[in-house]
Amino acid sequence: MEKLRIAFMYIAKNADPVKHRQIVPSPEQVEMNVIAVKDFVQAEAVAKDLVKEGIKIIELCAGFGHKSVARIVQAVRGNAKIGVVRFDCHPALGGKSGDEFF
Repeated sequence: MEKLRIAFMYIAKNADPVKHRQIVPSPEQVEMNVIAVKDFVQAEAVAKDLVKEGIKIIELCAGFGHKSVARIVQAVRGNAKIGVVRFDCHPALGGKSGDEFF
């Protein structure tokens, strides 16, 4: 059985997706890539790179607002499924949506 490669991307101030990336293996043939990005522009570029690496599913943290999720969907052009952890008042962003910051 081929390993399912998925990613979880989250927003963190001053993040470097090269340094702030971890691969978490599991016994169920799933490889989870956890990546931090500093903003939505960087997130779009990382999403495109993830698709080139063979990632088929990208889940976005709740810091991604509705507008930024749409940007990621457009960036991957149907080459990966996009999922979203959803609560619009993100605690790490002072109770605001990521759309208000990025």
